Amino acid sequence: MIGTWINIATVLVGGGLGLLFGARLPERARQTVFHGLGVFTLLLGVSMFTASRNPIYVLLGLLLGGMVGEALRIEDGLRGLGAWFERRLGASDPAQEGASRFVRGFLTASLLFCVGPMTILGSIQDGLLGDYRILATKALMDGFAALAFASTLGVGVLFSVVVILVYQGGLSLLAAQLQGVFTEAMLAELNGAGGVLLVALALSSLLELKRIRVGNLLPALVIAPLLPALVAWLRALGIW
Repeated sequence: MIGTWINIATVLVGGGLGLLFGARLPERARQTVFHGLGVFTLLLGVSMFTASRNPIYVLLGLLLGGMVGEALRIEDGLRGLGAWFERRLGASDPAQEGASRFVRGFLTASLLFCVGPMTILGSIQDGLLGDYRILATKALMDGFAALAFASTLGVGVLFSVVVILVYQGGLSLLAAQLQGVFTEAMLAELNGAGGVLLVALALSSLLELKRIRVGNLLPALVIAPLLPALVAWLRALGIW
């Protein structure tokens, strides 16, 4: 859970700075920082992909996973979840303007920091492999986002760390329970598929070069590691 604790720290620091100095940070500076993080995320994804022992497994995982994700409309589901929470909790009450501002800050930050492919991928990597690089990268992005949000939405942004701890930390702990199940070959293909998703995230969300429904590719994180296990099982039966 190291990545989750780093994430919590950056949100608290970024949010605190946003309360004090956020309005003074130029938009151009924020854009430049996010573009730098985008390039780093892109290269991190490439380095993770090279860990794959058989890129065909990653390709098949992405193709099959993409079809499953499109059928299930995972990306739309993630967006719909955010919209549902916003409708339920984000309505403004003129008689309680201060409370509403707190709720909006808490809700907006919680959704941004927890609803997304990078959260799921990073939590799995952290819990399963002890590799918190993805969550550390996400933490930097969340820290700058918290700075921006806190400057306009107030202290409620800082309380989103409770959601980060429960949701993101819970995913990491759940993934850690699967360590004994995954073989080295399965972990290699999980890394490979995760690297491709990181590249897609960098191109789509951070560098804004091409809109990619990365959420619909998330099933690849399950399918790609299962393929080498399936092949090994078939070979043990003498079928492959």
